Amino acid sequence: MDNKKIKVAVLGATGAVGQVFMWMLSDHPWFELSYVTASAARVGMKYSETVHWVMPFEMPSEIKDIEIKEFNHDAMLEAGVRIVFSALPADVAREAEPQLRANGFYVFSNAAAMRYDSDVPILIPDTNIEQLDLIREQGYPQTGFCVTNANCVTTGLAMALAPLRQFGIKTITVNSYQSVSGAGYPGLSSFDITDNCIPYIKGEEEKIVKEIKKILSIDPEVYAFTVRVPVMFGHLETVWLDLEKDVECEDIIKAWADFKEVQDLPSTPKQPIVYSDEPTFPQPKYAFWGSPKGMVVYTGRIRKKGGKIGFCLLVNNIVKGAAGGSIQNAEAFVSRFGLK
Repeated sequence: MDNKKIKVAVLGATGAVGQVFMWMLSDHPWFELSYVTASAARVGMKYSETVHWVMPFEMPSEIKDIEIKEFNHDAMLEAGVRIVFSALPADVAREAEPQLRANGFYVFSNAAAMRYDSDVPILIPDTNIEQLDLIREQGYPQTGFCVTNANCVTTGLAMALAPLRQFGIKTITVNSYQSVSGAGYPGLSSFDITDNCIPYIKGEEEKIVKEIKKILSIDPEVYAFTVRVPVMFGHLETVWLDLEKDVECEDIIKAWADFKEVQDLPSTPKQPIVYSDEPTFPQPKYAFWGSPKGMVVYTGRIRKKGGKIGFCLLVNNIVKGAAGGSIQNAEAFVSRFGLK
């Protein structure tokens, strides 16, 4: 790859996931933020004037004066955009993303609209980089393509389980405690979530079951409960596994420690999974820890009981589990295929 940056667009830039795209792309070494869209009412406004910034740090100065533009294929092509990052709502993405693909754009989506199409990868580069080859079934390099990232809970689970496939995963029992940022902005009413937990998130449990099998190419029984909790960022998960091999906790910890970055990508941590035996680890307040911030999956509290292995994990739902995951996917594409 030469020193010239690749021009990229962000669609849906003012929502919670869109804000992470903007933050991570503001000084990206490979990508240049060249085109930004949001709702029609915001067109022509400066980004800092129209966004309700919810990130737990200051807005980067590089993005404050970027102008919101209309969603227009021709204008994006004129701007030199090749890669499109989609933070669109699922119903909008269902119409827009196939159009973008047909117009030759390389779409990296956080939406679920195309996630279950057989020729669309649900990509987590650390775990299933080979699925990137599915873009050829969409017509690449003659046409554009779409690559999706997984549901945020599934992303954390897949990361923790990928190094454990060697032990044979027979059943997965997972309970998630999901932050309110996962519901988007404005999201839930404070009347619903303050001093409360909601033990139902529509469609979430079904997504986990479907996606973990596709991502890891395994076929275990999966038992899932998902709970919304009054926390801003970070999804905590408790997991119990039945494995084909008789392993000890030390074997699991070693498998995580041996799980290194598969490619030298700007958004991939050197150590993607970090375990601690501190009894209160991990917690959602650690969601933006690590380097790059929010891209590390943390595990803890491992135990063995009745032949099962149990542990806790934490994933940053809007970074690794959403926008950061899409950016990492685009980096993996550029590294693997270049830009043709």
